[in-house]
Amino acid sequence: HAPGTGTPEAGGLTSRELLAIIRALSHLTIVGADVVEVAPAYDHAQLTAVAASHVAYEILSAMTPR
Repeated sequence: HAPGTGTPEAGGLTSRELLAIIRALSHLTIVGADVVEVAPAYDHAQLTAVAASHVAYEILSAMTPR
């Protein structure tokens, strides 16, 4: 659940689903990614900010050579 966005989507991916996708793609050579649509003004409990930080961490981890 990510309420702190300018354009919330009903039925979108959950954070858990997105993290699983990123982990599944970690064997690929990922050279760039964006974390967008985090709107602090709408994110009163900081749920979206925390989810976005987890996503950014997983993206950076996936980009790190093993």
